[in-house]
Parts: sequence; structure tokens; C-alpha cells
Amino acid sequence: MTEPILLTSAQVASFVARGFLRFDAAVPADINAQFMAEAGRAPEPVEGGRFFDVQASVMASSRIPEVPAGTPLSEAYPPGSALARLLDLPRVKGAIRSLLGEAPVFDHHFLHVTYPPRFHAAAAHENVSQHTHQDSTVDPRPQAFDVQMMYYPHAVTRAMGGTRFIPGTHLRKVSEVALGRYQNMVGQQHMVCDAGTLLFLHHGIWHGGGVNLSDDTRYMFKVRMHASGSQKRQWDLSDLPQRNAQRPIFFVKTPPERGSVETILTTPEPWFEQDTGRLEYVNRVKLWRYLADDPAYDADYWLTRLEHA
Repeated sequence: MTEPILLTSAQVASFVARGFLRFDAAVPADINAQFMAEAGRAPEPVEGGRFFDVQASVMASSRIPEVPAGTPLSEAYPPGSALARLLDLPRVKGAIRSLLGEAPVFDHHFLHVTYPPRFHAAAAHENVSQHTHQDSTVDPRPQAFDVQMMYYPHAVTRAMGGTRFIPGTHLRKVSEVALGRYQNMVGQQHMVCDAGTLLFLHHGIWHGGGVNLSDDTRYMFKVRMHASGSQKRQWDLSDLPQRNAQRPIFFVKTPPERGSVETILTTPEPWFEQDTGRLEYVNRVKLWRYLADDPAYDADYWLTRLEHA
């Protein structure tokens, strides 16, 4: 067993504000190779064959286990398997512990495989990107959240159509059907990355899979997990200020402190509107209050002015 490397306050604030944390090439090459060997392979396409039979072949050959929802995450994967080894990495354990607390629980996992154009052509199947969507839109919890870990076991090029996501959208709950009309938004990111890259997402972030225009099959493995206990103050608190002092706003002569929790929480995304974008600051402060267990916290007075109205 390894000791976790907990997240910093700045990293947690970034997750609160933007809905993701990215760790490039965080998984060693030997685990990546083991995962690819265990994941399952698709046979080359046959002219006139059914496209969805290809995915069925991958599932049939995969050594990734079926895992019931509600299983403790620590018991989800066999000891020595690539996924068990991945979850035991100090940085991975630390990120999960920092966001979900002790003893996180497995919800579900899925192997997303995106095929090159020849697979679609052989089956006369349209090769398109996945619609933009938000997982589990029906969620009555005000602040608590699940985490989705996306694992990229091999390098992903731009042509391979890696996951796209829109930072900062995680706190806007909307209809998934309504989201489907949006394929490109200002500020969206595309996963072009080295092998072993990990993306930790708030479950509400808007995202979708890109279309694969390369000659190679693209793999991405997703694990969704949730807390079994408190999510509050679970990260490395050593850099968390003891007192939240308000700072001047609007009429400001000195630039804000770079990297502070307040600056991170009040940095807009490119898609924010001038007026309604400010609602995101309120939502961010509410989430930070929850995680920091500090009901009086505020950044730039956004929530306090509403409470004292």
C-alpha cells in the first residue's frame, strides 16, 4: 500500500471552479501496457458486418471485470490487475481521497472505444462525434458530487478525436437533450495527450467523445465513484489560509494575488456572459463552502451581498 499524495488547496479550488483536474502521463508505461493487454481487442472490420458486433467482440475478449454498483472502490478490481495498480498510485489515491474522502464507492465503469473510419465504412455506419451531454442530470444533491476518472492508456492525437469538455459547466444542470445541440463552445478543451494521462471530472461537466479520423482505434476507460462519508476538508490543508479576509473589488489598483483561492474562484471561463456568468461565482462559492466546511466563506462578496439583501 502506498501513501496518497493529497491535493493542494489551489488544486481543489481549481476543481471547484472549473470542474476538472488533469494529470498528464501520470500512469507508468508498464501499467498502460498491462491495461491494453487486459482491455480487449476489436477484430478488423468485415464488409457488411454489423458495427455494434465489433464492440461486443471487445467486451467478450476483455479481462476487465463486471463490478456491481455500490462495491467499495478498493475491492472493485483484482489485486495485481492494471486497474488495481493504477488506483494504488500515490497521485491517484490522493486525488480521490481529497475529493471523495475515505472509502470511496464504485458506481460504474465503461470502456469507451472509438473506431477509425474503415470500421464505419465496412458496416455502412455513420462516423460522427458523440453529442455534448451531462452525466446524471437528475441529481437533487445541492453540493455533493461524484467523480469520474477518465484514463487514456495510450497517446491520443488530435485526429483521434479525444474527449472534449467545457470547463466551468459542471454547476449548470440542464437537460441533456438541450445540450445535444451544442457541438462547439468557446473555451472547450480536447484531450490530446500522452499515454497514461488522467482526467478527474465533476460528474456534472458538459462533455462528449470526438470523432476518430485517424487510422488507429482510440481507447478511454472511465470509472465513476462517489463518497461513502464526508467530502469536507479531505485535502492537504497546510496551504489553506486561516482567515478569509475580503479584498477590494471593481475599483482595484493592484492586481489580484495569483493562485489564491479567491482568484481561482472568480476567474471566468471564455463562455461566461458578462451578467449571468456571475451566477457561476455564486455556485462556486457555495461548493467551496461545502468542501471547506466554512459556511461564512465568501470570495469578493458574491454570496454575502445576497444573504444580507
